Amino acid sequence: MIPASFDYLAPTSVDEALAALAEHGDDAKVLAGGQSLLPILRMRLNAPETVVDLGRIEALRGIRDGGDHIAIGSMTAYSDIVASDLVREHAALLVKAVETVADPQIRHRGTVGGAIVHADPAGDVGAPILALDATMVIAGSGGERTVPATEFFRDLFETAVEDGELLTEIRIPKHTGWGAAYEKFVRVAHQWSIVAVAATVRVEGGSIAEAKVGLTNMGNTPLRASAVEQALVGSSADALADACGAAAEGTNPPSDLNGDADYRRHLATVLTRRAVQKAMEG
Repeated sequence: MIPASFDYLAPTSVDEALAALAEHGDDAKVLAGGQSLLPILRMRLNAPETVVDLGRIEALRGIRDGGDHIAIGSMTAYSDIVASDLVREHAALLVKAVETVADPQIRHRGTVGGAIVHADPAGDVGAPILALDATMVIAGSGGERTVPATEFFRDLFETAVEDGELLTEIRIPKHTGWGAAYEKFVRVAHQWSIVAVAATVRVEGGSIAEAKVGLTNMGNTPLRASAVEQALVGSSADALADACGAAAEGTNPPSDLNGDADYRRHLATVLTRRAVQKAMEG
C-alpha cells in the first residue's frame, strides 16, 4: 500500500528539527531509521501531515568515550554498535543484543535511538539499555534533560520523550570486564522476540559479585528482574537454577499466537539461567 501524502522536512541540526516539531505539532512524525515508521505509513495506520527526517543531523550519530560512560548518538545505526570496539569493551551486553536484530540490511538502516523511542516491548534494545543503567538525553525547546532508563519506558509504545522533544544521546556507564549474554527465543529467524533475556555479570573468585538482568516482551515495557539480580549475588555456575527461578516474578507477559502468558513465564526462567551461565563464561 502507498502512504498518504505528507510534507517532508530534512533538518541538518537538532535546533532545526525541534523548530519543525514546534511548528507542526501533532501533525508531525519523526523519522529515524524508518524500520518501524515506514511500515506504519504504508499500511496507513498513521497519516501525518509532515515527516521530519533526522537522517541528515550528523551530530546525532557516533559513539564516544565519556570517561566513566560511553555516549551513543540516537541516530547511530545498529551496525555501528556491533562494529564498535568501544561498545564491545565497555557495554558488551548491548552488542550481544543488537547482533540478534533482524538481518544485516536492517541493522545498517535501523537506529538504536529510534528503537528505544518506539518502545516496542518485543524489541531487543530496551532490555539491555535498562539492565545497563543507561541514561537518556532528551532535547526540547527548554534545553536538555536527562532521564534514567528506569523512568524512561512508561507504557506500551510510550516513553518519557514528550511532544516536541527528541532523544539525542544514550549514556551507558562502563561495564568493563563484565560478562554478557542475550538469550532470545523465536520460532522463525528474524522474528520479534517471543521472550528474551539480557544478562550481564561481574564475576569474582568464581562467583557472581554483581548481576543485572533485563527482560524482553514480559510486559508492556522492558523489565528488570530485580529479584533474580539479588539472588544471583554470591552464586557459582553450579547454583544458578534456584536464583533464576524468580525471573518471571512481577511480570505481566502477553498471550498471543506465539504463546500464552504462562508459557512466556516458563521461557523467562529457562532463558535467564542460560543467559547468566553464558555471561559467567565470558
